[in-house]
Amino acid sequence: MAAMNPDLPEPRELLTRLFHAAVARAQPSRVLAAHLPPPPRGRTLVLGAGKASAAMAQALEAAWPDSAPLSGLVVTRYGHTPADYRPRRLEVVEAAHPVPDAAGERAAARMLQLAGGLGPEDLVICLISGGGSALLGLPQPGLTLAEKQQINKALLASGAGIAEMNCVRKHLSAIKGGRLALACAPARLLTLLISDVPGDDPAVIASGPTVADPGRCADALAICQRYRIALPEVVRQAWARGDWETPKPGDPRLPPQELRLIATPMQSLQAAAGAARALGLAAHVLSDEIEGESRDIGRMHAALARSVARHGQPFARPCVLLSGGETTVTLGPGAAGRGGRASEFLLGCALALDGEPGVWALAADTDGIDGVEDNAGALLAPSSLARARALGLRPAELLGAHDAYRFFEPLGDLLFTGPTQTNVNDFRALLVI
Repeated sequence: MAAMNPDLPEPRELLTRLFHAAVARAQPSRVLAAHLPPPPRGRTLVLGAGKASAAMAQALEAAWPDSAPLSGLVVTRYGHTPADYRPRRLEVVEAAHPVPDAAGERAAARMLQLAGGLGPEDLVICLISGGGSALLGLPQPGLTLAEKQQINKALLASGAGIAEMNCVRKHLSAIKGGRLALACAPARLLTLLISDVPGDDPAVIASGPTVADPGRCADALAICQRYRIALPEVVRQAWARGDWETPKPGDPRLPPQELRLIATPMQSLQAAAGAARALGLAAHVLSDEIEGESRDIGRMHAALARSVARHGQPFARPCVLLSGGETTVTLGPGAAGRGGRASEFLLGCALALDGEPGVWALAADTDGIDGVEDNAGALLAPSSLARARALGLRPAELLGAHDAYRFFEPLGDLLFTGPTQTNVNDFRALLVI
């Protein structure tokens, strides 16, 4: 076993530093300006949606020449506009996430209006990040916002993967699945993306408002049948007829465009690994594409950490194991617990580790919000289970009720950051010493 560096920070501080290194790598203020083109001969219109879109707009405004025309609209989640951002040429509005609301519906409708009347000498810069799908809540004609909200709630509780959910969302939307790109023609289109999805597929990020969609109405219907999502009759009929089909790759109506990924989960994991190595600690990135039930993924990570701790396999300790992706929490009928993917992952991990000496962990969402709670995630120590049981908590019952928040809260082990103004999805780090 390699010797532990005595100068390393204590485990909680170390893991928190690694999380902040990952978030910093994905900050728009750091990565966006290098991807901006020179101003066009015509107008420049900025449209955007996502948890990072306001911060992206702030970075764009700071980098764009004062002499060049600039206007536009972005929509972000409530509370996700940077406190120091005072928009001068762009408009920022806020709306609900993860269930769309009327503010997002109005913002999406206005974006389609703003895109109208553009010419071939004009440029549209679209700023897209995770969360944009819910924030662009404009239903197809004939479908009400309330009906769309109900389908979205059912999807969120179903355990469907992000690609599956966004396939359904595209085929209910008047703006997603490449429809915003259609509205921008014949202007040139540049889409800058911060990825929050496994595989970094631009067609999945925020349901691809500017990206041609290979999926079909029949795919959306099959997903809803698989997860037993109730659908209004207007949806069933429209999908059966193909009335709400999205523009496909190669559609001649789509404008010329360029797509650029400016921040990705792997880049953030590598930044965290670099921060660990700079402290003299071995770091191993497992994957940025891990999906599955949060509690099950927690058990899998626990098994790996236990193997490292007990056998020095497949990695020698001390080391840190890093992973990302997007896990899911499937809620049963009447589930009323508190907690998101990160805290449920950690509670599953805690039960599987059962107090394994020398293993600490942190799991958090890089947007600073774990599900719909006020915490980014939580921290786990070898003593967590024992401390919880000493307080009269029943960890297995809390996990069964999807109530991980109430496990970590009395321990003082919730991680609070507030909105980070970026979003590259799940971050997990296990320290084995």
